[in-house]
Amino acid sequence: MLDSLGQVLPHAARAFGDRTALAIEGRTFSFRELDELSSSLATSLVRLGVKPGDRVTLYAPNSWEWIVSYYGALKTGAVINPVNVMLTPAEVAYVTRDCGAKALIGSADKVAPALAAGVSGLTAIVFGDSSVAGATPFSELIAKRSSFEPVAVRPDALSTIGYTSGTTGHPKGAMQSHRAVILNGAMTAQLHLKTPHDTVVSALPCPHVYGNVVFNGAMMYGLKLVMHPRFDPAEILASIQSHRATMFEGVPTMYMYMLVHPDFDRFDLSSLSRCTVGGQTMPVAKMEEVEKRFGCPLIELWGMTELAGLGTTFPSNGPHKLGSIGIAIPHAEARIAAVADPATTMPRGEVGELMIRGPIVMQGYWGNEKATREAVEPDGWLHTGDLATMDEDGAVFIVDRKKDMINTGGFKVFPAEIERVIAAHASVAMVAVGGQPDELKGEIAKAYVVLKPGAPADAEGILALCRAELAAYKAPRAIQFVADLPKTSTGKIMRRELRKLDG
Repeated sequence: MLDSLGQVLPHAARAFGDRTALAIEGRTFSFRELDELSSSLATSLVRLGVKPGDRVTLYAPNSWEWIVSYYGALKTGAVINPVNVMLTPAEVAYVTRDCGAKALIGSADKVAPALAAGVSGLTAIVFGDSSVAGATPFSELIAKRSSFEPVAVRPDALSTIGYTSGTTGHPKGAMQSHRAVILNGAMTAQLHLKTPHDTVVSALPCPHVYGNVVFNGAMMYGLKLVMHPRFDPAEILASIQSHRATMFEGVPTMYMYMLVHPDFDRFDLSSLSRCTVGGQTMPVAKMEEVEKRFGCPLIELWGMTELAGLGTTFPSNGPHKLGSIGIAIPHAEARIAAVADPATTMPRGEVGELMIRGPIVMQGYWGNEKATREAVEPDGWLHTGDLATMDEDGAVFIVDRKKDMINTGGFKVFPAEIERVIAAHASVAMVAVGGQPDELKGEIAKAYVVLKPGAPADAEGILALCRAELAAYKAPRAIQFVADLPKTSTGKIMRRELRKLDG
């Protein structure tokens, strides 16, 4: 196995040479070209003063420049700080100060506002030939092709500081080793049988750990990666057809948008051999619809920033259980712990907190020992914050996030359970359930529903389905039909934002 992420492209250039590595917005790059471009950038970064251990922030939408910057910085021995494009300039200013970034690389539309918001004391680089005061054009730094020998670093050295979403207070920087990121990409690729014969289509953001696993796995195993800067259902369907893609990797909402696209049946998806879905639980009814209409298995996966990617999934060449996030990936362990006592393992089938241990677990939160101690037990088990069960085969089933649980009249209600039932209604394209304050019960469940095009707003029918399938205390007390649901950059539904839709 490779020792460092800086070795990924040199290895790929030797193994796969002029094969197409990346296709994006009409341009293609071979493995050799990406290696050469990243070496040119690495040479320039060293000339600008970037040293091993320095933090380099990447702040841009998906692009070929993002990939080149990622591997170019890693070749110098620097530490990557990939930033979610949805972060505001003020949030980026906090992140760069918190990790002590030496350089900020990104698109002009992101870097310019960040500099104006107070990001200072670092080397700023903007993609293309863009002119931004105080920043160097990226094109100048890669204009002269040069070779570069990746700086030797230990596998357990820090490679990445990935900041969490920051749902409470400031975001925390999860520290990931080279070994963790490489191992996650490699184990995922092997479980899903990725080979140089595969073409994978993805619109997952590069800074997100799911997107990171996808592009690192593609580079390590010689896949053709067709990367989209943003998700558009028609563009993705057309991309799968034109590139004869063998895989699509995405989050539940991406599949749901494609399923309801009026031209879905006009696209030829017969090249697909398997798809993956992660980032959030997906109702089984929708998973079954995907498998039927896409004509291939849908493999669920689960992960988090603190794991450098995946923690669980199913092998694509074996049986998988719809509704389960899979089994622990190789070299990692998973167990269900009692919420009140993490040292106690729950019996199979009973609800507790999912915990993960192994070399993929983060080294801790950057500069935050208190948060690290709260997240990682002394014996290495990571608290995930997800409530789950495990069956006799070791397959894990997510119940819900601990923080999303609704307490109604003393009963625990999990939004995901209600969402699975409502998603089976013929009129429903997407659904999210959140808690609402209630004087009598403390909280009640409310469902926010996006209808399929032309479908009737059948609130009574939805409520009747819930009453038939769920215990009385679990049934939502209100249904609101909405045009869309609040989502993150990856398409994950943000339940904490649902109340802003109330009307």
